[in-house]
Amino acid sequence: MGGAGGGRSPRDEPAAGDGAAAALRGARPGPVTAGAGKGGRAAAANKRAQSWLSRLPVMLRRRALPPRGSAGAAAAFGGSGGRAAPRRPAMAFAGRRDVPEPPDFGILKRLARDQLIYLLEQLPGKKDLFIEADLMSPLDRIANVSILKQHEVDKLYKVDSRPALSTSDQFCFLVRPRIKTMRYIADIVNADKMSGRSRKYKIIFSPQKFYACEMVLEEEGVFGDVTCDEWSFYLLPLDEDIISMELPEFFRDYFLEGDHRWINSIARALQLLNSLYGPFSKAYGIGRCAKMSYELWRDLEEESEGDGQGRRPEIGNIFLMDRDTDYVTALCSQVVYEGLVDDTFRIKCGSVDFGPDVTSSDKSIKVLLNAQDKVFSQIRNEHFSSVFGFLSQKSRNLQAQYDRRRGMDIKQMKNFVSQELKGLKQEHRLLSLHIGACESIMKKKTKQDFQEMIKAEHSLLEGFDIRESTSFIEEHIDRQVSPIESLRLMCLLSITENGLVPKDYRSLKTQYLQSYGPEHLLTFHNLKRIGLLTEQSAGETLTAVESRVSKLVTDRAAGKITDAFNSLARRSNFRAISKKLGLIPRVDGEYDLKMPRDMAYVFSGAYIPLSCKIIEQVLERRGWLGLEEVVRLLNGNEFSVSGNAGLNGNEFSVSDSSVEDNLAWESQRIVLAVFLGGCTFSEIAALRFLGKERGCKFIFLTTAITSSARMMEAMIEAKA
Repeated sequence: MGGAGGGRSPRDEPAAGDGAAAALRGARPGPVTAGAGKGGRAAAANKRAQSWLSRLPVMLRRRALPPRGSAGAAAAFGGSGGRAAPRRPAMAFAGRRDVPEPPDFGILKRLARDQLIYLLEQLPGKKDLFIEADLMSPLDRIANVSILKQHEVDKLYKVDSRPALSTSDQFCFLVRPRIKTMRYIADIVNADKMSGRSRKYKIIFSPQKFYACEMVLEEEGVFGDVTCDEWSFYLLPLDEDIISMELPEFFRDYFLEGDHRWINSIARALQLLNSLYGPFSKAYGIGRCAKMSYELWRDLEEESEGDGQGRRPEIGNIFLMDRDTDYVTALCSQVVYEGLVDDTFRIKCGSVDFGPDVTSSDKSIKVLLNAQDKVFSQIRNEHFSSVFGFLSQKSRNLQAQYDRRRGMDIKQMKNFVSQELKGLKQEHRLLSLHIGACESIMKKKTKQDFQEMIKAEHSLLEGFDIRESTSFIEEHIDRQVSPIESLRLMCLLSITENGLVPKDYRSLKTQYLQSYGPEHLLTFHNLKRIGLLTEQSAGETLTAVESRVSKLVTDRAAGKITDAFNSLARRSNFRAISKKLGLIPRVDGEYDLKMPRDMAYVFSGAYIPLSCKIIEQVLERRGWLGLEEVVRLLNGNEFSVSGNAGLNGNEFSVSDSSVEDNLAWESQRIVLAVFLGGCTFSEIAALRFLGKERGCKFIFLTTAITSSARMMEAMIEAKA
């Protein structure tokens, strides 16, 4: 494409017309058939998880920073310890400097806000607004209370709470399409009818309404009393490169219950992104849900006659992946800073509540965690062992900037106060909060035998000392440390070992039920159905049946049959996949977590996330060619499609020259990674690292941010 690159030299242009592939191929290719010899790995894992309690950094009083060279954190989270982090203002792995800038996703917020205001104004006059609990945080990011008040919202109520005696003549309900919520609304309407109270009722469904909801309203006799509308709030930008659909229930609904109702929402979200930032030139994906979502999206595009066609794209490639393609990564303990903050404090809708133990006061503070936070943006993707050294250096730099005022005259002091002081105070406040967060994380992980847990996880991932790791899990259950953590470790053992032998399965299940209660029997049923905790013999039998059925079934409706077999017992084939893709890095001395060489740093150098490795390999090869064995082990459902082409399986039918003629080179280096069922902060950090290394920019679209705890909670029937 002549002249598209501006002032770039010819060698900066893509060799084969595909920005992401060219960029990925430009650096060293990842091993595809690399074996992972066990020599030295056991010793290395033990060394990484060496005891750090005796070397726990003593935090200086009054929120000062830890001393230089905080060996404790390094040893705890897999680092070598004893060495101070190099003085650097940003991440050690800066990578290439020509990483493209992400598109501006602010328009998504503005569209959502404008549509909500339009819907509220359709009910003129003062009104009371009832908001579903899990819509409150997303709504706060779109339209705060003052905006709602400007459009005649009088009082706000939380759905499920009984309103006080209200004088309002109009009730507006902002809700998810749930049957339970419809019954709640029907009760309010019927109560008003009984008391002879006349009001107007409006239900705004987000992101869409379902037929089942209308049926419930009809059954309750209130369908004619309410008006229904849809707030097409599909996408919430959490950061400059993260967009969430805020649908945490998607994981359970689809992967456990086999409910396909949210696929339409995903397709419409993709359609919106394609119309604003596309057209996407290439689409890749793996997983049944990914394939169905893509097909429905293409159908919607054909109906709308391609709104985004003919404009210059801002995103070139899209990769869709089902969460069940890689459960292992989601089950591993997170050790990058952002992941640990999420595991410890639970990041919700891009913000976190830091309690008194972090703020050193008697109140909690809600903090927005994104690229605007100058401190957080520099440590979010760092391995935790590197964070202390960075914060220590940041503190000294900040102090040096404060000390500059000592030698200033009046004019200089005036400029300092008017131009710099406010920014320094803000940075000091953020620095103090993140130091407090680090302290709190260290204290909590110390209580949880974190280093022993990491050691057990690494053993499971690498495939040695399995019996010793099983004993650790049994001890963890017997001590009743945490029902969620015990389940997580059992699931990780099951998936890495391709299911548990019946004897171990029965033993662990019995111990768990005795420790945490027989009500968890349903939880084990759910975990078995979804393929997270299975017995080997059952898995082998059902997988053979499933494979025969999948050959016979082609249409979408009958595809639910194979879904059922998949969910009943799905073989993970983790060992074979790990060996094929080289997920366990070869150990040549100590892994340097401060200057990482690959994506394995997000798990202390022990394991490269499978999901991220798949994305790297497919983009590098511009398709699935050469990955046939990996695809077979992952149970298929892969696709790669160019432009407006149909779904052609492994076929990649568009010529490179046509891409070069029609698309900007910059957009080809921006990849939209779509995680259906949730994405972890570890995966986000790993792909950010890959992007910096290869000159690409990854944008993340997920149904919701997930973690091992959230996955386990979704499977638990009884409240533990």
